[in-house]
Amino acid sequence: MTKTKASQDREEGAGAGKRTPVTMIIGATSKWQSDGRNTRLAHGGEIDGSGLSDSVRWGLGGALAERFSAGGHHVVLTTRYAPNAAELENSIRSRGGEVSTIQLDLVSRESIDQAFASVRASVGDPDVVIYNAGYLDGRDLPKDKELLEHVPLEIFETAQHLASRGPFLVAQAALAPMRERQAGTFLITNNPASLRGRKRRTGESLYYPRTQTRALAQVLTEEYSEHGIHVANVIIDGYIDSPGTRALPFAQANPEMIMNPAAIADAYYYLHTQDRSCWSHELQLTPHAARPSY
Repeated sequence: MTKTKASQDREEGAGAGKRTPVTMIIGATSKWQSDGRNTRLAHGGEIDGSGLSDSVRWGLGGALAERFSAGGHHVVLTTRYAPNAAELENSIRSRGGEVSTIQLDLVSRESIDQAFASVRASVGDPDVVIYNAGYLDGRDLPKDKELLEHVPLEIFETAQHLASRGPFLVAQAALAPMRERQAGTFLITNNPASLRGRKRRTGESLYYPRTQTRALAQVLTEEYSEHGIHVANVIIDGYIDSPGTRALPFAQANPEMIMNPAAIADAYYYLHTQDRSCWSHELQLTPHAARPSY
């Protein structure tokens, strides 16, 4: 990331209270976007999402980027492969938003530390960090291999990296500067597997590390609230609309069960803007037609 004219102006105006807030989205692209991994896995290849609204084309990560950009934030998109975020970055910039993209591999501590150092040098320490990384590994196992005894160790390690080790390392990189400023927001995207273990689909045993993600959010709330940092765990209790999701037979048969990513992003922005006297630390979002998971 190179220092932009906007970031230079931000530094010059910082003393006058003109600093643009920075939001860093860990996992800004969606595996369910048109060319995403999950889309290719579920549909056998890429699908056309060009006719969809921008709030849907890139799933929740894109909707979060657009919402915080609309709120006046410089948005940093992180992804394992920068070209995946090119269209989203261009979309935000075309609306006059400040945006940049940086590659980040959650398996590597060095990659995480370098990403935060690069953001700090170019636009300043993030005011908001949203951990939005997810995984679908294991769902493509054949039906006769659905039990835990058949799960390959490398798939389990992916789950551990993204649901346990990844948020831990990102929190280490993000929270110290927030504590020094006595202000900041750290939001974690989670799913119903964080609430209890249950057998619904093939590979479900891979999702128990999500309980660790939720526990981490609870611990960080205990440790950092007194330092002015708002930590919240957001449970997305349903299918998020995206090109790959809406092409699923379930989504086409039950459109009322599909969640609007722009509405979800509004909920995240609401958490960020809550008054300090009444912070929420866990939020569960469920379609009106569905029973909430417990």
